[in-house]
Amino acid sequence: MNKKYKLAIVGATGVVGRTILKVLEEENLAISEYKFFASKKSAGSTINFLNEEYVVNELNTSSFDEGFDFAIFSAGGETALKYAPIAASKGCRVIDNSSAFRMDFNVPLVVPEVNANAISASDKIIANPNCSTIQAVVPLKALDDKFCIKRVVYTTYQAVSGAGRNGILDLENGRKGISTLKKFPHPIYDNCLPHIDVFLDNGYTKEEEKMINETRKILNKPSLAVTATCVRVPVTNSHSEAINVEFEKSFDIEYVKEILSSTKGIILQDDPLNNIYPLATNASGHNEIFVGRIRRDYSVKNGINLWVVADNIRKGAATNAVQILKHLL
Repeated sequence: MNKKYKLAIVGATGVVGRTILKVLEEENLAISEYKFFASKKSAGSTINFLNEEYVVNELNTSSFDEGFDFAIFSAGGETALKYAPIAASKGCRVIDNSSAFRMDFNVPLVVPEVNANAISASDKIIANPNCSTIQAVVPLKALDDKFCIKRVVYTTYQAVSGAGRNGILDLENGRKGISTLKKFPHPIYDNCLPHIDVFLDNGYTKEEEKMINETRKILNKPSLAVTATCVRVPVTNSHSEAINVEFEKSFDIEYVKEILSSTKGIILQDDPLNNIYPLATNASGHNEIFVGRIRRDYSVKNGINLWVVADNIRKGAATNAVQILKHLL
């Protein structure tokens, strides 16, 4: 008889936490028992999951004493830093959605289609990458395997859902003419803000640094030339990215499209003459990464441009975490 496992969800009431539950409901995993945790503010509320009512428990230092096989954390870096090691010390394998452990040398940073083999049996904490990095590295890995990437230039157009409930509220309120801001330093309605996370001393934002460093770690290319500009746009959900790539090797554009169309987790939408290319509205609610507008960059010897779109809450967080869980199972 196959073993059944016990799973904890930390941060179950948040935007990503609730999407994790949706993705889990779509999967038939060998989980026999679920338990949901959140902050004191959300404790005592109920969640309908798999046609059952679950009470949300307050997370504390003894939450993992009863023994869990796995936990998915989606509650921010501070919570992860405090509670993930406690869970791991009790024999629980933790998949963490925050940035807390991503650049820790001893913690694998995983996108299952790209580097599931980075996970070893001894790893107790596995980091889920940044949403904007996840959707980029799946097509990049497929192309790197064939043509060897020399340089990557990212320009992102990131939806307000990536900033949580308050980010969504700022856009919705702006549409209604309400000027009060809950998340952003400027109105996001009718605006593009070249400012995601905090600014660093080098002029980049923390989001841009995440993309640069996480791309290098996931692709296992520590000296890869990468730069990024990350922009928040007035779109409710799904991130869009213009990715410029320079290869070491020459390539045929049709072969590039063939590689991408046959890569697990990618849907190729590249028929511009018929106005077919990836759109944020079409990507929302899907687990796949959509790639199109594939064209040669004639300004360098072996350059190419890609337009990459994905649901940042699903593939960019929830789905990727559940895919890691499936791999562990």
